[in-house]
This record gives sequence, C-alpha cells and structure tokens, in this order.
Amino acid sequence: MLGVGSVASLLNACGGSSSTSNQLLPDEIQLVRRFPQALVPGEVRLPISLARSSGLITSSADFEFPSALTAMVVDLSVDKVVIENITADLHGADFAVPYYPFRVDIAEPGNYLLVVESGPRDGAAFSVLEQGEVLVPKIGDQLSRFESPTFADSRGVTPICTRLPEPCPFHQLTLTEALNRNTAVAYLVGTPAHCSTGTCAPALEQLIQVAKEFGDRISVVHAEVYTDDTATVVAPAVRALNMTFEPVLFVANSRSKIVARLDAVFDAREISEALARAGV
Repeated sequence: MLGVGSVASLLNACGGSSSTSNQLLPDEIQLVRRFPQALVPGEVRLPISLARSSGLITSSADFEFPSALTAMVVDLSVDKVVIENITADLHGADFAVPYYPFRVDIAEPGNYLLVVESGPRDGAAFSVLEQGEVLVPKIGDQLSRFESPTFADSRGVTPICTRLPEPCPFHQLTLTEALNRNTAVAYLVGTPAHCSTGTCAPALEQLIQVAKEFGDRISVVHAEVYTDDTATVVAPAVRALNMTFEPVLFVANSRSKIVARLDAVFDAREISEALARAGV
C-alpha cells in the first residue's frame, strides 16, 4: 500500500484542480465506497459517497455537496498514477444518500486507489479481479433465463415484493418471459424492506419512475433477495446469479446481452443511460 507521503507526492505531481465544478472538501471528510469488490478489467464503475466520523452525509441541509468531483487512480503495485482527471457528477441528492459514480477503464487486474482532489489522501481502495474470480454475470455476458416469481406464481417467495405500502408492478412477467419479448430488459434483484433508506428501496422507486417514461419499449422484472420477510433464507434468484451483494440492476439488450450492471446504488439518470446502451 502507498503511505500518506507517497500519495501526497503523487498528488503534487499531478498539479492543481482542473475542474471549476470542484470545491475544496473540508479536512474531516471521508470517502465511502458504495460498490462491491466484484470488478473485472474493462469499464469499472466506482460510486462513492462522502462521510464524517459520525457517518454518511445524507442531506445537503448542513453540507454543500460539490456538483462534481475530480479524481485520479493509482496503481498500488507500482505506486503510480495511471489515470488522471476523471470527473463524476453528483447523483442521488434528491432521493437518497448523495453519491458520485466515477467510471474508468482499467485493463489489468490488481489493487488500485481512487484519490479525489482535495479529498482524503488515503482515498478509496479497490481491487480489479480476474474474470473467472467474479461469478455474478458481467457486462458482455448473456443474461440467463430464469423463472422468477410472479403475482400468478410466487414460486415459494412470500411476500413476492417487500415494497411498501404496495408491491411494485414488476412481477407480471418471469425473467424468461421478459427476455423472450425481444426488448431491452431491466432486471432488478434487491429487497426494499431490508435496505429501505440506503440503496434498494430508493433504487426501486427510481426504476419505477424510469419504467413509466419508457413504457413498453422495455421489460422490467424485480426479484426479491429472500424467500420470506424474516430475511433468513436466500431466494433462488440470488443463487441463480451467484450474487454476494444487493441490489443489482442488470440491463440487457434485445438479444439478452448484458450491456450494463449497476451495483449497490443508482438513480434514474444512470438507469436511463444504461437503457440507452441497450438501444432504447
């Protein structure tokens, strides 16, 4: 790992900020990684949130969130900056915990550090794994057909949807039926009742909003993570995807090829951008 001194020298070598949308972050601000360690070479999505020692900063009432942040990526194996001046806009400020989804292209597996300009110098560490080490389906894979629970057949999952006060509308079709329609497919696996503030419930509400805008140009399916409301038995949908985290939104094109995978936290804007990749 790089020490504080090494990171400081790398930051100095990169010069000052190149983004007028950045503002200096207070010294006490920490970076919180909002993504699982399920990354492989290629385009890597790195959403982060800001925190104080007391926890995540969830409201703009007592903190002015920058409209964008600029960062660099350090390859920890060689103590070298390999990507500079990447920018992420502010997302989620109007519905959940604000976050900044950085996207970078990383060719090789390894251990890296995302360092935000004017942010903490220990940054946010992350690993990029070999393709075979990540079992959850990835961009470029085929989204496999699966008989997900529906209102007509819950397939042992009760409740079929933990959204309150009423279930979401995305349990009309099985995933198999959605994929057979030859439209773009958005497949969300998450449990709103058990992460109602941070990720799953807000993400589902954002997906409902986007689905209304796209209408029958897309097929949307939601599957719960657990078989009942005690949250003790993992549902078949999770096992079918080899998932170790939630929520996940898979977006596939009309040929069932996954063109985007949004992990952990995402908003309507990112969902719409993912659907655009599917040709919608």
